[in-house]
Amino acid sequence: MKITDHINQAKDTLFSFEIVPPVKGKGIQELFNNIDPLMEFKPPFIDVTTSREQAIYIQKEGGLEKQITRTRPGTVGICASIMNKYKIDAVPHVICGGFTKEETEYMLVDCQYLGIENVMALRGDARREEAFFTPTKGGHTYASELVTQIKNLNKGKFLYESTEDGIFSDFCVGVAGYPEKHMEAPSLKTDLQRLQHKVDQGADYVVTQMFFDNQKYFEFVEAARAMGITIPIIPGIKPIAVKRHLNILPQVFKIDLPQDLVDAVDAAKDNKAVREVGTEWAIQQSRELKEAGVPVLHYYSMGKSDNIYNIAKALF
Repeated sequence: MKITDHINQAKDTLFSFEIVPPVKGKGIQELFNNIDPLMEFKPPFIDVTTSREQAIYIQKEGGLEKQITRTRPGTVGICASIMNKYKIDAVPHVICGGFTKEETEYMLVDCQYLGIENVMALRGDARREEAFFTPTKGGHTYASELVTQIKNLNKGKFLYESTEDGIFSDFCVGVAGYPEKHMEAPSLKTDLQRLQHKVDQGADYVVTQMFFDNQKYFEFVEAARAMGITIPIIPGIKPIAVKRHLNILPQVFKIDLPQDLVDAVDAAKDNKAVREVGTEWAIQQSRELKEAGVPVLHYYSMGKSDNIYNIAKALF
């Protein structure tokens, strides 16, 4: 079922979460062990991230040799496993970085064969060794271009040919939104204009970057609606789990942490106490958002379920 259909048929706020594929060489059971407890809250869908390729250096005689590899492959396979095991929808992330347009088309065709109806279209991050995002040769530069390719496929328009008669894909396409603007956008208004362009190209729903001040989400939604963006805007929530998140999250995602949260984390005696602080903050955040009638509460779990479980237990 499409994410938009789940939302339209729901009588209350839905619960969903995002997971990360295991590192290459590890099994899927650990992932299932973290998903299993969360099934109590009947998530209609689970997102599965896609990691772009990274450079690694292998010791060779006479020096180091640079190789390009993917350390967390298997997004589509994991989605198929989730759908088979739990009988719910899985949403693979489709990214620009690291994929040619042809590779993207192959991935989408595989999704169609597997009965995957939803995809999340993202530009993706820069490689670790790069200061800025560099488009892959033969790939897309912007998520809006990716949305266009997916929607063209829904019409039977492949990269080099069209199908007049056949079984077309019918993907529901999610895109990202940034309540505190994307780190590369010069202004929030510019970032909203870029979101509007993704919507114009056919995006069906938005999932936001994490935020810790609900007012920023409410203002973001209000500004989007004022621009004529009417599709669902799902808030993304990440609970603080360790003290170093105070430094890492603002640095990586260019987000602002409320001073009350910073003070509470600073006062925590260890990471167990930090996890409790983060869980309680996320519960209060989620409760206010739920009362405001958001369509879905979407949690960034990073594959660990205990804090997400405690948050969901308090709300669903």
